[in-house]
Amino acid sequence: MALPGLVLLLVFHYLPLLGNLIAFQEYLPFVPLGRSAWVGLENFAVIFNGDAEFLNALKNTLLITVVQVIFVFPAPIALALLLNSLLSERIKRVVQSVLYLPHFLSWVIVIAIFQQILGGSGLINNFLRSHGMGTIDFLGNPDGFIALLTSQVIWKDTGWGTILFLAALTQIDPGLYEAARVDGASRWRQLWHVTVPGIRALIILLLILRLGDSLTVGFEQIILQQNLVGRPASEVLDTYVYNNGVLAGQWGVSAAVGLVKGLVAVVLVLGANKIAHIFGEAGVYQK
Repeated sequence: MALPGLVLLLVFHYLPLLGNLIAFQEYLPFVPLGRSAWVGLENFAVIFNGDAEFLNALKNTLLITVVQVIFVFPAPIALALLLNSLLSERIKRVVQSVLYLPHFLSWVIVIAIFQQILGGSGLINNFLRSHGMGTIDFLGNPDGFIALLTSQVIWKDTGWGTILFLAALTQIDPGLYEAARVDGASRWRQLWHVTVPGIRALIILLLILRLGDSLTVGFEQIILQQNLVGRPASEVLDTYVYNNGVLAGQWGVSAAVGLVKGLVAVVLVLGANKIAHIFGEAGVYQK
């Protein structure tokens, strides 16, 4: 039963890794993979020599990652705890269903919704205009681009992200809450000393996996809005690879950046997993 899934994983995830060879070649798309001229580490010069465009993309990527780890990662946890506190199962199911829906919308639709609300001719600016007030450039302001991205991710994926946490919350022994109440623990104390420890292993596991994707901050979401704010404010590593590889034809340089990005992600996951073991947590895998 697992064989079809393993075949798909092999074909679409592992075999394409052979394409990383072009990071060491002066690759031409119409020449067979092994016949392009080998250039060694020349394509990695943009990384080692500190190319300004690459450094800008790296800076934007790290900024977005830090902001999203601080604001996006805890959002499903907080929402799951809030939903878990609802006493009515019927209300809980209705709220969950509504919160799950945005996850199934494509980024094209999500961005179109934000444009209808925040755009120059959107709901908010039309309201301001009709009351004689100045409009606000929400979508084209480079200084607010990271905040815009973060709000879009929270709106789209927070509800869906609660699924694992809600499942983990159901596994906590109700007797622990009863014992805490007998000892006079308030709801806050029950949350801090019973609920959070009950889902701590899951939080650490998901945080480690999030670190593996820390340099991947949403290609489709950003590329769809890049023309509004310009590349200096919105260029990240994924769009850098696309703009310089697919559009500019610098296939080797783009592959080199993508390869380094993947290696850094592996190191981050292994390092975070090692730290989790030091603190007595299971992490992604056991020793």
